[in-house]
Amino acid sequence: MAAAMAATAAERAVLEEEFRWLLHDEVHAVLRQLQDILKEASLRFTLPSSGTATEGPAKQENFILGSCSTDQVKGVLTLQGDALSQADVNLKIPRNNQLLHFAFREDKQWKLQQIQDARNHVSQAMYLLANRDESYQFRTGAEVLKLMDAVMLQLTRARNRLTTPATLTLPEIAASGLTRMFAPALPSDLLVNVYINLNKLCLTVYQLHALQPNSTKNFRPAGGAVLHSPGAMFEWGSQRLEVSHVHKVECVIPWLNDALVFFTVSLQLCQQLKDKISVFSSYWSYRPF
Repeated sequence: MAAAMAATAAERAVLEEEFRWLLHDEVHAVLRQLQDILKEASLRFTLPSSGTATEGPAKQENFILGSCSTDQVKGVLTLQGDALSQADVNLKIPRNNQLLHFAFREDKQWKLQQIQDARNHVSQAMYLLANRDESYQFRTGAEVLKLMDAVMLQLTRARNRLTTPATLTLPEIAASGLTRMFAPALPSDLLVNVYINLNKLCLTVYQLHALQPNSTKNFRPAGGAVLHSPGAMFEWGSQRLEVSHVHKVECVIPWLNDALVFFTVSLQLCQQLKDKISVFSSYWSYRPF
C-alpha cells in the first residue's frame, strides 16, 4: 500500500511539474506564435503594427470582374484597404443590345463594412494577447482557457464577417447609399449590390420591371437574401417591381484568402493549447502555480 501511494505521489509530482512548465513556458510560446500570425493577418488588412506610427493611405488594387456564366457584365473594381475607391462597370442589355456604362463619382468611396469589421476583430484579438506578455505569470489553467476563449471569439467573428455576407431585402438594396455612388446615376430599373464572400469581392446587378396594377401575378414580397433570383418581387415607393434578370460577377482578393488561412491556423493553435490545458484539469481547483 505504501509503495502504491509513493508511486501515485511520484506520478502526481511529475504531472504537476509538467503543468507548471506548460503554464510558465509553453503558454507564452503559443501566445508569441499567435501574435506573429495575427501580425501577418493585420498587415493584410493594412493595419499599423502595435507601437508603430500610423501608416499612410492603403495602396490601390484593381480587380477585373468576371463570371463563367455571363459576359453581360464586365468591369473593374478598385479596392483601397477596406473601401472601394472606384468602380467601372459595363452592362449589356440583351433585349435591345444597349450598352450601359456607369462608374463611381470621383468624390465618393464605398466602405466595405465586412472588411472593416473583420479588421477590428483582428485588432481586438491582438490587444487581448498583448496584455499577456512574457512577464505575465498565469496562475491557473482556467485563466488560460478564459484568454483562449476570448481570442477565439474575436477570430471566429472576423472569419464569419468574411464568410457570411449580409442578407438584404430588395428595398434595403434600393435604399442603400451604393445606388447613389454612380455617375451617371443608375437607371431606375437597375439595382447594384457589392459584398465579400470568402476571398471574393462580388458585384450583383439586378434588372427590374414594373408590375402593372392589373397584373394577375400573385404579389409576394421577397424576404432577405444574399443573392435574389429572377421573379423576386418588392414594393418601392408606389411601385411594385419584379427582378427580371440577375447578373453576378466576382474577383478573387488574394490577401483575403491569406487572412482566412491565418484565422484558421490561429484558431487551431488556440484549440490545441486548450486541449493541453484540459489534460491537467483535475489540478486546477486547488493547486495554482
